[in-house]
Amino acid sequence: MFGRKTSGSVVCTSCGNLVGVNDPTCYNCGRRNPGLWGFAPLLRSLGNDLGFVPLILWGSTGLYVAMLLMSGSAIRMNGLFSFFAPSSTTLFLFGASGGMPVFEYSRWWTVLSAGWLHSGVLHILFNMMWVRQLGPSCAELYGGGRMVIIYTVAGVAGFTASSVAWLFFGGIPIIGGAGFTVGASAPVFGLLGAVVLYGQRSGSSMARREGLQYALMMGLFGLIMPGIDNWAHAGGFAGGWLMAKILDPLTPERIDHLAIAVVCIVLTIASIAWSVIHGMALFAAAG
Repeated sequence: MFGRKTSGSVVCTSCGNLVGVNDPTCYNCGRRNPGLWGFAPLLRSLGNDLGFVPLILWGSTGLYVAMLLMSGSAIRMNGLFSFFAPSSTTLFLFGASGGMPVFEYSRWWTVLSAGWLHSGVLHILFNMMWVRQLGPSCAELYGGGRMVIIYTVAGVAGFTASSVAWLFFGGIPIIGGAGFTVGASAPVFGLLGAVVLYGQRSGSSMARREGLQYALMMGLFGLIMPGIDNWAHAGGFAGGWLMAKILDPLTPERIDHLAIAVVCIVLTIASIAWSVIHGMALFAAAG
């Protein structure tokens, strides 16, 4: 059922060596329950990223299209990264984060939902390009479950940092945070932070150098271009680096990492659904 194998050998989800379906530990990498109760072949068929990168690509694109349809004639066409953009009201409804939603409307859960929303066609195009490039690479280094955790925590850290900065420094250029913010760039910076940490832990100067180069290049671009949420980028990088350090890429991925990854995905979906429900209730109460 669902591709479950009950006997024979399967490939360990961590190191790729053959193990028995019911082996308690992989003889090669030490991973516990390497056959995942016989579901290891099903998970491997999803790829190293466990299907999370396609979920981001299709999920973010679907939400973007849904927001455009709901925006109707209020679609915005001004600005480089706000061209063909959903209305601000629709972005708020679906779970945009930032100082105003978090602190003025108490929509604290939007630090989870905002990373899946985008404010323009170029915005989503560039972010999805980075997700497509970095996601599989990070999953190769950490495993699919840990990559999901890093991505989710980095997004939360980035949007929390931006919201808090707006609360204390709102209105000050560059250091003022964002009153209203969306985009996958915060968790993308988290993946870069994880690549840098891998380079530090493994001694790979190439991984460390390339991760830092991309982060600095994108960070400088954010300082030059108006409307870029630099706090979300910095917070995402720090959150991804710290979570990668906690998870330690030089140790085998464990079964609890996969369980936590599933919880991250469920909470993210729930945050978007609750944003819509809560937002519609606010709009109805306002008349």
